[in-house]
Amino acid sequence: MAKSPHMSRNDFVKGVVGIIGTIMGIVIGLPAIGYILSPALKTQTSDAWIPLGPLENYPVGTPTPFSFTRSKVAGWQKTTNSYGVYVLRKTEADTTVFSNICTHLSCRVIWHEDIAQYVCPCHDGHFAKTGAIVSGPQPRPLDTYENKVEDGNLFIHFVEG
Repeated sequence: MAKSPHMSRNDFVKGVVGIIGTIMGIVIGLPAIGYILSPALKTQTSDAWIPLGPLENYPVGTPTPFSFTRSKVAGWQKTTNSYGVYVLRKTEADTTVFSNICTHLSCRVIWHEDIAQYVCPCHDGHFAKTGAIVSGPQPRPLDTYENKVEDGNLFIHFVEG
């Protein structure tokens, strides 16, 4: 018995169901794949003005520590890092904000009032009150942050690298 050149009703229904199922899979699947992959494709800018509080909280002539945290999302991973700075208010209006990270091996420096220097405990690096190198293996002075005062509050321009 020879096969008919015409499609049977059963084959037609299978074909239509297959085509409609494929179209529905594409319509639902592509947005779902985009939703799943979107966190990995996003880039986060980490450029912000961080408030350090009222300028009056920082006495003239004394480096004052301040710490803050920043969260960063990379794909599906969220990390929170702690940062520290020293605010040196030279005059009523002139302020410098130093990173508390040593430029040698990224240890945190500590202000020692008795010797008027920032000291890195890792390799005995010493920095002057102005952030300049006094002694030690560090290659450059302490990093500084751009800062501004608005409505009596101090802000630093933080760029996460």
